[in-house]
Amino acid sequence: MDYRKLGQDITELVGKKDNIARLTHCATRLRFELHDISKAETEKLKALPGVITVVNNGGQYQVVVGNEVQQVYRVITQQMGSGTRSADSRSDTGKNNGPKQKQSWISRFISVISTTFTPVIPAIIGAGMIKAILAVLVLTGLVTTESQNYYILNTIADAAFYFMPILLAYGASIKFETSPILAMTVAGVLLHPGWSTLMAEGKDVFFIGVPVRLTDYAGSVLPIIIVVWLMSYIERFADRVSPSMIKFFTKPMIVLLITAPLALVAIGPFGTYLNDLVAMGAEAINARASWLIPLLMGTLQPFLIVTGTAWAMTPIATSQLTKNGYEMINGPGMLASNIAQGGATLAVALKTKNKKLKQLAASSGFTAVLGITEPSLYGVTLKLKKPLIAAMIGGGVAGIYAGLTGLVRYAFVSPGLAALPAFIGSNPMNIVHAIITCLIAFIVTFALTWIIGFEDPVDDDEEGNANVNDDKALSGQPVQDVPSQNELRPLTIASPMQGELVHLDRVPDDVFSLGLLGKGAAIIPAKGELYAPIAGEVTAFMDSKHAVKLNGSNGEEVLIHIGVDTVNLKGRHFDSSIKVGDRVQQGDLLISFDIDAIKAEGYEVITPIIIANSDRFPDIKLEKQRSVEVGATIMHLS
Repeated sequence: MDYRKLGQDITELVGKKDNIARLTHCATRLRFELHDISKAETEKLKALPGVITVVNNGGQYQVVVGNEVQQVYRVITQQMGSGTRSADSRSDTGKNNGPKQKQSWISRFISVISTTFTPVIPAIIGAGMIKAILAVLVLTGLVTTESQNYYILNTIADAAFYFMPILLAYGASIKFETSPILAMTVAGVLLHPGWSTLMAEGKDVFFIGVPVRLTDYAGSVLPIIIVVWLMSYIERFADRVSPSMIKFFTKPMIVLLITAPLALVAIGPFGTYLNDLVAMGAEAINARASWLIPLLMGTLQPFLIVTGTAWAMTPIATSQLTKNGYEMINGPGMLASNIAQGGATLAVALKTKNKKLKQLAASSGFTAVLGITEPSLYGVTLKLKKPLIAAMIGGGVAGIYAGLTGLVRYAFVSPGLAALPAFIGSNPMNIVHAIITCLIAFIVTFALTWIIGFEDPVDDDEEGNANVNDDKALSGQPVQDVPSQNELRPLTIASPMQGELVHLDRVPDDVFSLGLLGKGAAIIPAKGELYAPIAGEVTAFMDSKHAVKLNGSNGEEVLIHIGVDTVNLKGRHFDSSIKVGDRVQQGDLLISFDIDAIKAEGYEVITPIIIANSDRFPDIKLEKQRSVEVGATIMHLS
């Protein structure tokens, strides 16, 4: 996978870097907040190789790319540079002059929670896995709860939860566009040892005559989010009233002097009250109908993921983990749902005759049973529909069992087979119930998927035909007739330009020179004109006009990329009137470009000509290196 190109393409199609107000990522998806969502080209994004799907929910524009999300994220943040905010690049001013999208209060709430928690997830998952490992060590007798080894490891695991307000202050500062350092400092005030000392003494506490409620903020969620939200307004006020000559001193002083006392006297206690109220409601439901929450989570988790509302339950779950050492809100139902997704997808992998779908379902199904379901959900079950219904039923049935048996999760990890140790705790039967929940979810869903079936995309490879139609059907592209193998004959690719024909290894870009996108050749152009090397359809054409892809009537797919990194020119020095869907004949002029101007800006003009579906043509022969004219044969395919 060419992560660099994928990141560049995604940036272009979300409206370029200037349209990105904020970017974070989770395990499988890029989470954009865009200034103007109408600029995003959703259908083109969905058609990009490497993009599973696009979801616009919860106040975020989410591009699902699977397990390689970190590599793509790095590429995009590098392109964004200092001109755009990301989770890792944030100015201290908190100013954002871009237009705001109107959202419902539910969407705003989900957006706040997701943006706040996304940067924190690695810390609490890492701490959760240490908790899980520690549980296994205690269970096997390798470590005792009285040992110093246990104490140290448990302290490491507890740190992320104890200091949760500080971690969340960073995420909240990103959402509310305020200073991360000042936000984390205010969170530190809430957790200061001096505050714990006052609580231990049990005396009444007053600040300028106003009573201060003694509250333990360790592991709390809602108080700091509310505090940082208010601080964002206080910081803007401080910015306005501070004289420019001494703003460096006065602005942070005003922010801390107003925000911290308000947090201790009013906002913190109010947030704690809300936090406790929500937790009490969840526990009351669980006490009266223990099966209800896991049933709903096991059944509706796919819907919550698609709509982006899965984040809504996270504050309750983390609060329960901090206070009780376990939680029953997210973990049990998510375990049932994740395993059910895996069961449905693996059933598809075994039953389908489509080779592309079989490969996708096998890999994403395995990932799903381990705990990451987005590739399975967006890539397989949501598209096929019936397996998704089976997964929701199987997840619901397993959720009922989890609820009736009182299954709980002892650590914050994505529930799946890889995270089963997170269900080992004080109740020795808890892990047994977790395993049975997995078995129920998998067996019921697998059987239902197998019985009710699904509409299997046609794959006629076994009859000797190319599978181009299946690939296009799965990617949403128009399907064209492809001749059977008996009708195919050796194909030739004509030179699309005048210049010097060379091997791909001459291209100063590993993606091309190593053949990662396919086999082919390259031409060092002598004239700035690109002509069609085959007759066919234009199936891809970048707005920057530097690259075009043609699909021929015999199944060949030819990608031509003028220059290296020329996407950065954003169309400068290129001219073309073609568009996706156009039919062209061999020798038709596709693109004109100014060689000298491109070189003057520091870019190479060597042009790779790639057979994008090289796997269909086991024997690709290149003509000897030489000077070529437009229309001369440069490659033979068979």
